Amino acid sequence: MTTALTIFQGLAGDHNNLAIPGARSIGEHLGKLFDLPAVTIGSPEPALNTEWRTELNHALPTLHKLQQHFRKVVARGEKPLSATSRCAVSLATLPVISALHNDVCIVWFDAHADLNTPASTTSGYLGGLALSGPAGLWDSGLGAGTALEDIVLVGQRDLDPFEVDLIQSGRVCHIKPGGGLAEKLRLAIAGRAVYVHLDCDVLEPGIVPTDYVHPNGLSLEDLRSACEVLAESEVLGLEIAEFQNSWVVDGPPVSPEPLIQSLLPILRKFGQLA
Repeated sequence: MTTALTIFQGLAGDHNNLAIPGARSIGEHLGKLFDLPAVTIGSPEPALNTEWRTELNHALPTLHKLQQHFRKVVARGEKPLSATSRCAVSLATLPVISALHNDVCIVWFDAHADLNTPASTTSGYLGGLALSGPAGLWDSGLGAGTALEDIVLVGQRDLDPFEVDLIQSGRVCHIKPGGGLAEKLRLAIAGRAVYVHLDCDVLEPGIVPTDYVHPNGLSLEDLRSACEVLAESEVLGLEIAEFQNSWVVDGPPVSPEPLIQSLLPILRKFGQLA
């Protein structure tokens, strides 16, 4: 199986202008690592930084283009490796993956669960609805099909009441940061094929630049250990979101190389490294 490298460059609920160049940087580093060309979807625009409905309406044309591209990728039997800027891009990717693999385990690394709905959100942020749309809890216009029972949340520590209720109901698995994370992840996956979403704010603040900052996150070594567990399964795809290109607006670029090094156990599932 060959790998399809994709870089998303459109808006998807951006608060600022740092994740679009961040995704470009991630994609370029991955391209060099695998000696792979990348397909770019969308063009950079200034962030809107407004409520979810306006953000979604603006993003939908580009998200539909990405979804069409993803359908072609999986139809060709290729494995998607993507730099997706913001979590809301998953509104387009996950329905494609779940349609092809109805038993896939969606492993969602994030400081947040992103399982709010338009009715439950307290922030009005589109990214907070990124997983609930594919899970069919609301209609994003991009499809659904991801079963709550097939979602494994990893590293969440900023949860809203609606999300807490979903977790406490037992319908969604949640692995908190802390000791034994890798073994808990192994048990939760239970040998299933995995599709992996990485929001970089799952990491301890200060490791890489991110929009949201929440203490008590994962270390790079925690992430690497989790990737070693994931590599024990069939890996159907990986998307990396929310890496910002610098710590502050107009600041010097930050290399994603330490982050990518921590992902090597799973990246080796995508082919020979250059």
